[in-house]
Amino acid sequence: MSDTTLQQPSTRSRSRGAETWSALLSNKLAAAGLVVLVLLVLAAVFADVIAPYGYTDSDLTRRLQPPSASYWFGTDELGRDVLSRVIHGARVSLQVGAVAVGISLVLGTTIGLVAGYRGGWIDAVLMRAMDILFSFPVVLLAIAIVAVLSPSLVNTMIAIGIVFTPIFARVVRGSVLSVREEVYVRAARSLGASDLRILGRHVLPNVAAPIIVQTSLSLAFAILTEAALSYLGIGVQPPRPAWGLMLLDAQGFIPTGAWWMSIFPGLAIFLTVMALNLVGDGLRDALDPRQRSVIQARGAEA
Repeated sequence: MSDTTLQQPSTRSRSRGAETWSALLSNKLAAAGLVVLVLLVLAAVFADVIAPYGYTDSDLTRRLQPPSASYWFGTDELGRDVLSRVIHGARVSLQVGAVAVGISLVLGTTIGLVAGYRGGWIDAVLMRAMDILFSFPVVLLAIAIVAVLSPSLVNTMIAIGIVFTPIFARVVRGSVLSVREEVYVRAARSLGASDLRILGRHVLPNVAAPIIVQTSLSLAFAILTEAALSYLGIGVQPPRPAWGLMLLDAQGFIPTGAWWMSIFPGLAIFLTVMALNLVGDGLRDALDPRQRSVIQARGAEA
C-alpha cells in the first residue's frame, strides 16, 4: 500500500507531462514552431560544421556578390559569406536569449515567490521596485544599462535579463496569490514546514505552468531586444555575427541593390521570433486543462 501511495505523485506527473506533450504536438502551428526551433538549435550547436565558411573569412575580390551556387546567401561588403554568418548568428542570438531569460527567470521567480507568499510590506516594497523598472520602455532601459556597463556580449545578456525580471516577478506573484491559501499549503504550514520548503515543494510546482509559458514568450522578446541593441551598435560587438549587427552593416548597402545583406538576417529574426511565439501559444493551451480537453477532443474527431 505504501509503495503504491509513493508512486502515485510521480505517475500523475508523468501522465500530465504526456498529456501536455500530446496536446502541444496536436497543435499544428505549435508543432511547426517546435520544428523550426529544433532546426535553429541544431544549426547553432553545429554551426562550425554546417557553415560552409568561417564567419570572419573574407575575400575582397568577391565582395557584394549576389546569391549564387558558391554563396547561397551572397557576400557582404568584406566578401564574407552571409549564409555562414547567419548560421553563426543563430548561436549568438540563442545564447543571448537563453542566458538573459535565465537571469530574469531566476530573479523574477524569486522576487515573485517571496512577494506573493509573504505579502505585507515585503510585497509592497518588492513590487513597487518592479513597477518602477516596468515603467521604462524595455529597449531604452536596456540601452541605459549597457551604456553604464559598456557594450559587450556579457553585458547585453545582463541588461536584457534585468529588464525582463519585472515581467516574471508579476506573473509569479499573481500565481502565488491564487495558491498560497490552498488547503495543501495551509496543511504544510500547520505541520511546521518551513517557508522555504513550502515554496519549493508546494507553491512553485503549482505555479510552474505560467512560468513555462512566459519563458518561451520572453525568449522571443529577448532575441528581438538583442537584435535592436546590436543594430544600434551597443549590443554584441564585431566580429561576432549577430543578426542585428548584420542588419546594421547592411543598412548602407541597401541603396546599391545588395538586398541579400539585410533580407536573410531579417528572415532569421522573423522565423525565430515567430517560432517561439507559436510554441508559447501552444504551451499556454496545452498547460490549460480546459484548452487541453478541447484540443484532445478535436484530435479525436479528426
